[in-house]
Amino acid sequence: MSFLVRQSQRRAIRRAVRVDCQVVRERDFKLLGDWALDLSPDGMLVVTRDIVLTGEEVIVSFPIPHTRIVVDAEATVARVVHGRRPSDRHRRALGISFDSLEPEYARLLRAHLRNVPPPLPSRDRRVDYAGSVHLASLT
Repeated sequence: MSFLVRQSQRRAIRRAVRVDCQVVRERDFKLLGDWALDLSPDGMLVVTRDIVLTGEEVIVSFPIPHTRIVVDAEATVARVVHGRRPSDRHRRALGISFDSLEPEYARLLRAHLRNVPPPLPSRDRRVDYAGSVHLASLT
């Protein structure tokens, strides 16, 4: 199994930082969550009690950590954590992908998160099987 190639599927590193926020569903303006477990310039993981569907459009507002700058952005629910796995700590959460984050805010966010460690992985990394087959065919 040592020939399997691991694949990073994220464009930016998530950072383990608790952030107070407001995530509101666009279609009915219902508050879905008010704090996040992690954050990156591409999105955040928000704790929720509500049942939410992947693909729902939301509006998110949160401060850039260690500043008084508040970011408002449109986003999409990219993933729903149902809280069934032991690693989920019985929490339902939403993986939110920012659709429109101004470049200035993205740059500030990246700079202020630089020294914050990533969250500890709760599952094994995914394997890029196609890359593994390609690598095996080269040898």
